[in-house]
Formats: sequence, structure tokens, C-alpha cells
Amino acid sequence: MEVENVPVRAYRARSRHPLTTMHLRAFPSGFATASLLARVLRLFVLACVPGFPSPLLFAQTASIGSVTGAGDEAIDHSEEGSAPSPFVRQSRDDAWFTGPMLANSAETLPHGHFLIEPYFYDVATAHADGWGSRAYVLYGLADRFTVGLIPIVGYNEVDNGPSSSGIGFGDIQVLAQYRLTEFREGSAMPTIALQLQQAFPTGRYDRLGDRPGDGMGSGAYATTLGLLSQDWFWLPNGRILRMRFNVSQTFSSRANVQGVSVYGTGDGFRGHAKPGSSFYADAAMEYSLTRNWVLALDVTYTHNRNTRVTGYDIPGFDGAFGPVATMRDSGPNMAFGFAPAIEYNWTSNLGVLVGVRVIPGNRGTTRSVTPAVAINYVH
Repeated sequence: MEVENVPVRAYRARSRHPLTTMHLRAFPSGFATASLLARVLRLFVLACVPGFPSPLLFAQTASIGSVTGAGDEAIDHSEEGSAPSPFVRQSRDDAWFTGPMLANSAETLPHGHFLIEPYFYDVATAHADGWGSRAYVLYGLADRFTVGLIPIVGYNEVDNGPSSSGIGFGDIQVLAQYRLTEFREGSAMPTIALQLQQAFPTGRYDRLGDRPGDGMGSGAYATTLGLLSQDWFWLPNGRILRMRFNVSQTFSSRANVQGVSVYGTGDGFRGHAKPGSSFYADAAMEYSLTRNWVLALDVTYTHNRNTRVTGYDIPGFDGAFGPVATMRDSGPNMAFGFAPAIEYNWTSNLGVLVGVRVIPGNRGTTRSVTPAVAINYVH
């Protein structure tokens, strides 16, 4: 989700969510630590990219000189006798972004402006395809505060069983984001924001009968708290590398379950499910090839705690001859993923992203490949 490119005074190349500049000492130590850890991680990632010089050189490059035009003038060196750079320092106004495939932006929309970004995707596994769309519809309630809605629709196509009976709705989500700080050239402080997402159990999840593919929801209220950060670096060739590092934790309520459900229960089941909490981290980078073209990459980590299903199987269903107490545990699982993408921006506020998320899978996680297309529009 990108809210970066609204052509508003004092609002430069926004991305998917936002903040205003304050000195580090104005924050509790937790925010200072998070900011420091985010920058150290991003510098470590840069150091691991083949062919890239030391991150210290990046930091020095980003702090030298000032930009007086849209990338048309060379860097001003602060020390006499320093060698002139053979490259032109790219202006942030000359770098247009849609945002990477997965990492939300720490930026917020200016007051009165809105963003619409629909995603279209296919979660492809060995024996099923989960076709779907989710859209970010955001509005700048204040310069530091953005609210929004995330509707989700989908259709499950199954190889060895009945597919969905039709397109269904998933659990709808509402979003609120408050920007704490905002990046300024020459400053070590990145943009940092707090984000709250609340999912409501509007999608079907139980009483699915002979159409388990109709299950699009979870049946539970889910609250996600996130800490988002975004920073800018100028590489030795003068081009911009924008980086994000986001972490979030999701907590879910208990869901009442009856019959066939997304939790793997049968027709005669009566009980409830308690999804475990989930931790998610995403490190993303975008490299501005030209004003219009951008290369992007997300690297993700997810850890889900145990989901427990408890209840009874009722007589007459599934061959049961009497009420049978049932308890099932999914066990915890973890997954790594990556999502390379390419962005093309027609203007500073309209762009398209094409990418693919790959989760290699392991003993507790299903392998999946998810190609996706997203259109980003900011007004």
C-alpha cells in the first residue's frame, strides 16, 4: 500500500502510511531502540547485497550536500579538496514508487486525500488455487492520521474436490495509522508509524456442508498491532534505495464452530476454535532504476502459535454413535517468504506493480506461489 506520491505542498513522495519530524529524545526509549534496530538491520541487508559497497559509504553519501533541483545538479561536497562525484544525486521528487508487494508504508496521507490500491492474486498450492482480491481504501483524516477499509473477496478452486460455489467475501478489516516521525534528508531518523488493524468475522467459515471451498473467513475477531518504518539511502551511483522494516503481532478471539469448517471439522462437530497469536516481520527494499521504473523485494518471516479446536462430534454424523469429545491442536508453525516485484509509474500518483510471493514451505507450512498485480492511485 503506497501513499507516497501525492503532489501536495510539504508532502514529498508518500508511501503506504505516515509521520512528522521530532527529535529522538522526544520519544520513549522503546521508539529509539526500534528506530536504531531498524536502521542497523537495513544496513546489514545492504552489506549482504553482492556488488554494493559498505553501508557506511551509503550513510556518508546520504549526508553529503543538498539537492536543489529534480536531480539535475551534482552533490555539493562539505569538505574542501574532496573528489567530485561522477554521478548525479537523484532527487526524491524524481523517484516515483508504488510501494513493494507486501510491506505497508510508514507514511500517512495528507488531510483530505485518499488512496485506492486493489490487489489481484492467486495463492497457488499443490492441489488448489485461491483466487482473490483485496483493496486498500485509505483516507487522510489528518496529516498524521490515516484511516481505511480493506475489503477482501475470493474464490477457491480445488483439484480433488468441489470448488467454491461462487465468489465470496472474506473478513473485512478496518485500519488506523498514526505517524510518529518523518524522514528528513540529512537526518538519521526514519519515518516511523503505529498501525492498528481490526478484522471482523464477516466471511463464511463454518456450516460449509459439501463445499469447504466456500470458507473465506476465520469466524474470529482479529486485532493486529504494527510498528512500521521507512528510510531512504543514496547509493554511490546517485540512485535512491528506499527501505522498509515492519513488525506486527495479531491476537484473535475464540470462534464458535458448527459442522464443516475452515478448521477441518466434520458435519457433526459442535464446539469452538481459538486461533493462536501470530508474529510477522517484513524487510523490504525498492531501487529506483529511473523515475518510472522500480525494482522491489520483500523478505518475510511469520510465526503462528498453536490453534486449538475443542468440542463434540454429535451422533449420526461421521459414523459417531454417541457424543465424542474432540480436541485438536495445529501446533505452532513458522515460514519464511520472499516477494520480488517490478513497479511502473505513469505519474507521481498512479502506478502498477507486478510481483510474486514465494513461501518455500516446510513440515508445518504449505508451499505456495502467489503471483499478484496491484494498481496504486493517490489523490
